Amino acid sequence: MAVMTTGNTSRADANRRRILDVALAELLRDPDASMDQIARAAGVVRRTVYGHFPSREALISTLVDGAVEALAEADARAREGVADPAEAVARSVLAVWEIADRYRLLVALAQRTVTVQGIRERLAPLRENTVRLLQRGLDEGVFRSPLPAPALAYVHEQMLFAVTEAVNDGLVAAQEAGRSAAVTALTAAGVPASTAAALVAGVSEDKKPDG
Repeated sequence: MAVMTTGNTSRADANRRRILDVALAELLRDPDASMDQIARAAGVVRRTVYGHFPSREALISTLVDGAVEALAEADARAREGVADPAEAVARSVLAVWEIADRYRLLVALAQRTVTVQGIRERLAPLRENTVRLLQRGLDEGVFRSPLPAPALAYVHEQMLFAVTEAVNDGLVAAQEAGRSAAVTALTAAGVPASTAAALVAGVSEDKKPDG
């Protein structure tokens, strides 16, 4: 029985990471990229790719899981220590957008190859955090909506996907899309447009690095 040494394990992990990185780049460039294309771009034989991922769907599912984890981490970091629900929503959308923009074509691809229900299940923890945040805003009167918080969270989530599609279709400038998404999320929750725009502008300035 062959024993995998530490060196072999590290090499296998590096190959897997490279395959995932290259697959993301290839799928963003060509949503119909095949496993053969991905293998060639990664500089490995097809058997190596299939050794890590038994199917194209498994590869895409792994990428989607990674994207969702990154989204959840960005959301949590952005909202940490922020008391005002409106500011928390603005910071969350702006932080998540930085990741969502990178993964926007991958998300569209995943909707073709992974069931929509599967994506919703992956996003459940992030959605639960959003529901709690929106509920707090509704309870404090910061948000005003005829929808209960769970339904409003669903609108919030679908709005983000819709803005990514608008960017893909050239309807929204990519450099402005994050702010637009944040303002739209706040207005959907009942924050006046002028107030939402001013808040997002302030948060965006605050997020800029010094110097």
